[in-house]
Amino acid sequence: MKIRVATYNIHKGVSSIRSTPRVLALKKAIGLFDADVVFLQEVQGRHDRFQARYGEKVRVPHHQWPEKAQHEFLAGEALHAAYGMNAVYDHGHHGNALLSCYPIANTRNHDVSDHAYEQRGILHCVLETPVGNVHCYVVHLGLFEGSRRRQTDALINAVKESAEPGEPVIIAGDFNDWRNTLSDCLRVNLGVTEVFDELAPRSRIGQLVRNVAGRDPRLVPARTFPAAMPWFRLDRIYVRGFAVEHAEVLHGPQWARLSDHAPIVANLQLA
Repeated sequence: MKIRVATYNIHKGVSSIRSTPRVLALKKAIGLFDADVVFLQEVQGRHDRFQARYGEKVRVPHHQWPEKAQHEFLAGEALHAAYGMNAVYDHGHHGNALLSCYPIANTRNHDVSDHAYEQRGILHCVLETPVGNVHCYVVHLGLFEGSRRRQTDALINAVKESAEPGEPVIIAGDFNDWRNTLSDCLRVNLGVTEVFDELAPRSRIGQLVRNVAGRDPRLVPARTFPAAMPWFRLDRIYVRGFAVEHAEVLHGPQWARLSDHAPIVANLQLA
């Protein structure tokens, strides 16, 4: 079975500079992924202030703020959707979401908040595909390295407790792991690979130096932040039980206008 997946931090559906709504444009952009499963972070389940300001009567149509929760609006009639509420405030809430062309058998949102100033969660969804269940985990880790390490431990425990060793797993989202200190821990403990592990280009000189020194190649994820000129490696897709056929970061002016993160799409083949 082939499956196309994407991960995208949508910045709560507003532009990163002027905070104007981009929800309608995001729906069209997500459609361009042509993905079977989409992992989303910073999804607004509710925002009363934007709804009041940019409701149906807004003068600029493409700035309209839909009445539905963002995950429901982005899913439309064609996709199944699940939402994990993480951050709650007086005028609304946001969290992670999963959009899927496959039925979602069950969901669970794991609260992995490390302190009172950052509410974080891991949304676990079990997809019913034609060849069996696939476990999907939507991740958005904290801004502080100590928090991310503890949240990664919680992620490892969540996967081990909910997915049998032989079951296929996809973990994707915004890891905020700009120094790439967490990937090896996930590889060792969960047997996953990141989609760019085998596909990222390697320089011949660098490979020669590593061969002479007897070191394994240094595996690095792709650059996804900021979207206008990606430099930091924040967003990831880890898989188990899949072969990676293709992976790419979508960047350029079109994507820079929508969010501060660039999306990743990958084609997978069930091993």
